[in-house]
Amino acid sequence: MNPLCSRCNLVVYPTEKVNCLDKYWHKGCFSCEVCKMTLNMKNYKGFEKRPYCNAHYPKTNFTCVADTPENLRLKQQSKMQSQVLYREDFEKNKGKGFHVVTDTPELQRIKKSQDQISNIKYHEEFEKRKMGGDAPQPPSNPSSAYQPPAASQNYNYEPAAEPVRPAAAAPPPSAGKRYRAVYDYSAADEDEVSFVDGDVIVDVQQIDEGWMYGRVERTGQQGMLPANYVEAI
Repeated sequence: MNPLCSRCNLVVYPTEKVNCLDKYWHKGCFSCEVCKMTLNMKNYKGFEKRPYCNAHYPKTNFTCVADTPENLRLKQQSKMQSQVLYREDFEKNKGKGFHVVTDTPELQRIKKSQDQISNIKYHEEFEKRKMGGDAPQPPSNPSSAYQPPAASQNYNYEPAAEPVRPAAAAPPPSAGKRYRAVYDYSAADEDEVSFVDGDVIVDVQQIDEGWMYGRVERTGQQGMLPANYVEAI
């Protein structure tokens, strides 16, 4: 049975049938809905299953929406979630979050103390790894790792004896520097001196890279002390 034409509702025979837009048309009925220009399969444009020419094809119209509080909220939320806006803000504010801090003597002292603490912890971790996890608790006592200087190895050693430190000689009066203790230290030998954090140590003389000789101003005691437990004033 032959179908009916979508334009004139008459029977469409196979010789004049156009099958397009899910409908059947006579060749003469397949024309623009506005200007009635006859179309073919190459120049038609379909809209809602109706043929149009290029000039009269319906254009998309935008609808104006009022800026209601809800729409403004959704617009703001979309902006916040936008990666483009995020990148724009990032590039705009890059490098603006830093400010210069005055390098006061107090900040220099704190920085130096932190550097010394970091150095102690680094050596502690290094000893732990080297000894398989067995290391003394911080801060480590530098006397355990002390090695005498090459020029002073004139001592008589007994078998299995610990390395002997050089004897502490009394420093010349008022010839040394002033230092401040940054950690508590308890004397491990008779020739060492104990002190607490904040003590001032005067008449300090450098013995070698790891040890000094000085007098604790608070107690009046004098003796050897580890160099990494104090800082110069």
